[in-house]
Amino acid sequence: MSQDNGVGKGLFLGFLAGSIVGSVIALLYAPKPGKELREDIKTKSGDLLEDAENLVDQAKEKATEIINDGKKKSEELIADAKVKVSSLIEESEKLLSDAKDKSSGIIGTSKEKLDKESGKIKSAVKAGVDAYKAEKEA
Repeated sequence: MSQDNGVGKGLFLGFLAGSIVGSVIALLYAPKPGKELREDIKTKSGDLLEDAENLVDQAKEKATEIINDGKKKSEELIADAKVKVSSLIEESEKLLSDAKDKSSGIIGTSKEKLDKESGKIKSAVKAGVDAYKAEKEA
């Protein structure tokens, strides 16, 4: 885009310089008296200045359009990014909630099994101690 801007600027300056040089040369070689020549130079310079002002105005309008388009596109990109981010956040929160639910279920089941097994071990140890005492007394 900056290359297009440089080319347009160079083209504009070339056009302006060529117009000025061409006008001056044409006026200098025209067989007119000094008063008419000065009047023609004044008229041509006014025309060229007006053309230059028109081109500058057009360039300003085009720059404004480009800037507004850029702003609009950036706002759209930001809005899309916000939607995607919120969607990802919702998905990650759901996954985290599911993981918590599953882990709490597994922990509860494991705790119940551990309690049952520890109860069996306690019973076995108590039976072993009782058997030892009975054997020792006998």
